[in-house]
Amino acid sequence: MDIGKAALVVVDMQNGFINHHSHHAVPAVADLVATWTAVGRPVVFTRYFNYPDSPYERFFHWRRLQEPPETEIVPELADAASRARVVIDKTGYTFLTTQANALAREAGWTDLVFCGVATESCVLKSAADAFEQGFAPWIVTDACASDAGPDVHDAGLVVARRLIGEGQLVTMGHVIQELSARDGMTVLE
Repeated sequence: MDIGKAALVVVDMQNGFINHHSHHAVPAVADLVATWTAVGRPVVFTRYFNYPDSPYERFFHWRRLQEPPETEIVPELADAASRARVVIDKTGYTFLTTQANALAREAGWTDLVFCGVATESCVLKSAADAFEQGFAPWIVTDACASDAGPDVHDAGLVVARRLIGEGQLVTMGHVIQELSARDGMTVLE
């Protein structure tokens, strides 16, 4: 992981995706964002918006996340999102919209470190797209969750290992060690 050329991408930490299966990711992501920003590294948030007659509505009959409060970033991360480099609004799974891809290239980021929800969909698709577009994708496994439950989270990680490589799945501890090695910060155990 090249921390000096990395951005932390916080995927869809929105009220509509947080439930009894995924709420444990909120403090983990908040801790990761706080540690990442403490050493001056860039953070990007994504925010998903469903819309009438979207593929999600047409094929899944899923009409959620079309308006607040479901579309809002969870309160525990709202302040961090307001201070982020940018919040990328999207209507599909991937972080790598035209805007995000241009930002990453202009900023010179080579590594994209993903956390958030949902592991098996938006996090996975973002990481796979990053891989295919030449970025080094990293998934922070203990700062991700699925609103569909732990089995679906685990399934997403199985597929991620196949799509982007086993070594690209890391823990918060690993990321914090990388930050410490790069910036000389004290790692609290």
